[in-house]
Amino acid sequence: MTIDVANIFADIVDAAGQEDFLTLLENDNVKIERIVSQSYSSPENFWYDQSETEWVIILRGAATLEFEGGKLVAMNEGDHVMIPSHAKHRIGQTDPKTVWLAVHVKAE
Repeated sequence: MTIDVANIFADIVDAAGQEDFLTLLENDNVKIERIVSQSYSSPENFWYDQSETEWVIILRGAATLEFEGGKLVAMNEGDHVMIPSHAKHRIGQTDPKTVWLAVHVKAE
């Protein structure tokens, strides 16, 4: 058996105003990814509308999530939130090099 050790903060690409996604694990029910947001905001009038429930935690940096209807959720390091399926949301703004861990749980 081989056990590989990796670091969640390794190989972060420097791309201001962008997001970088790295899938860490994926199977039929769950997808876990690292997201690096670098002073990022979702495009105007863009909304995520995902069929799966998403749990996210900020490991480094800070961000503001905006939900349909105008609710703003400010998040700092260590803060996490559960986003129900089809809850329309977008990224209001992130700090430079904000690192998220996202867990997508697919509907059964």
